[in-house]
Amino acid sequence: MTRSTPPILRAGLIGAAATASGIALTATSGWLIVSASARPVILTLLTAIVAVRAFGIARPAFRYLERLRSHDAALGDLAERRTRTYRRLVPLTPARLGRRGRSEVLTGAVRDLDDEVDAQVRVTVPVLSALLAASVAAALTVLVLPDAGAVVATQVGLAGLLAAGLWRAERSTYAVSLRARAEVARVSALVSGNALELQAVGGTEQANRWLAAAHEDLVRATTRQGRVRSVGVGSLLLLTAGATVASAVLAARADLAGPVAALLVVTPLAVGDALAVLPDAMSARARSLAAAERLQALLEQEPAVRDSGDWPVPTADGAVPGLRLRRLTAAWAGDRPQLGPLDLDLEPGEHVAVVGPNGSGKSTLLAVLARALDPRSGRYELDGDDVRGLDLEQTRALFAVVDDTPHVFASSLRENLRLARPGCGDDEIGVALLDAGLGHWLAGLPEGLDTVLGAGGRGVSGGERARLGIARALLSGRPVLLLDEPVAHLDHPTAEAVVSDLLDASRGRTVVMVSHRLDSLDGFDRVVDLGGTTHRAEVGS
Repeated sequence: MTRSTPPILRAGLIGAAATASGIALTATSGWLIVSASARPVILTLLTAIVAVRAFGIARPAFRYLERLRSHDAALGDLAERRTRTYRRLVPLTPARLGRRGRSEVLTGAVRDLDDEVDAQVRVTVPVLSALLAASVAAALTVLVLPDAGAVVATQVGLAGLLAAGLWRAERSTYAVSLRARAEVARVSALVSGNALELQAVGGTEQANRWLAAAHEDLVRATTRQGRVRSVGVGSLLLLTAGATVASAVLAARADLAGPVAALLVVTPLAVGDALAVLPDAMSARARSLAAAERLQALLEQEPAVRDSGDWPVPTADGAVPGLRLRRLTAAWAGDRPQLGPLDLDLEPGEHVAVVGPNGSGKSTLLAVLARALDPRSGRYELDGDDVRGLDLEQTRALFAVVDDTPHVFASSLRENLRLARPGCGDDEIGVALLDAGLGHWLAGLPEGLDTVLGAGGRGVSGGERARLGIARALLSGRPVLLLDEPVAHLDHPTAEAVVSDLLDASRGRTVVMVSHRLDSLDGFDRVVDLGGTTHRAEVGS
């Protein structure tokens, strides 16, 4: 039970009052219309007139209050759970994210969490409101005509059974639909991301067939899902029609007055209108459970870093630590190491480039150094102390990591840089941009640090993106910079300029840069080659 459960239940009760007001409005309106057709003395209709007005005002008033309470509770719960989710997600990055892309993980976590919390508003509140209001209507109908009340009660019960069956069907069809959508996304990314390669080897037609097959599966899954929904909605309408006809027959047999008979006839219609929310609620419930399962499967993974102690890091603030690896092996998953055994010494302030073929363990090495991945065997020392005995957060605070595609947030340039060191001033941000080689670029921005980047703002080139990532790392003030192919997508002149500016600005700090290209490495103190069958570090000039 979440903290928002009591507020959501209270919102459901308020929603039930709104729904009950709608049912009462329809019933009393029918009674009033039939009574007025006989042209009685107007005073005899005042009670019904007042009731119609009262229920007409109460329904939107209660509905507004219900929406206010339910959305406030759901949004508050979403804020808290999103914070908890990100806290649980951070220790899993990047080792436990598998082949998921950064955007896929972020989008999945955001959307799945939204769908899970959204069930409070789209499932709990409408279902509770509809069933409570319909049950009250059935109980009051029993007081007027027991047989008609039994019809309405049966209508409510059968609607509940229909909703349960619809939910089961939605669960199965939704799972198939999700798999189909994931396959379309996978094939689309594969084809679009390798279009030139596919064209070069003559595989365009085959790729198009893959994409067409994936879309056909999605169409079939979506069609099946739509059929299930249409059967549920149609069955609910037939149930309402049957209850209305049955109530009309019973009212006619009871030889009731016209206004009372009208009230009994329109009550099943009003109840059916209240129960019409059930198909959408069941679909939202199926979507919510599927989202919860996916999110739970992601978050319940075992973190890649488990070996951490509580000893404080001996390195003083601002001091650059020495790093040493001895017979170290590491692996993202499975028993086969992706790195090592490796012996490597990194002296304070040394600039080292790490090269090697794909699969030689370059990115794995950076993950181990940054304490994003535990060594499988061997020893990793920081100023002579085994890192597995040191405080994890203090150790990680020594390293600034820059990958090959630094993310640009849809915010101002100032905020894109300030996240590296919250509270820093504009002068410090300007110095970091200047050190990263973006001084002229900054001077050419009409709005300066207030320039909005990313979606809806100013676009950035590949070189500018790489330099922004480096500027963040420099601004962070951390003594060790770890860079995973920051110039992989740049042309040779731009790559040389970026690396040169990086090395000039990071004098006194340790720099470890992974690269698959052997150019632009002249300014490094050493080049470590992870290639070869033994996976040992070979040091060259």
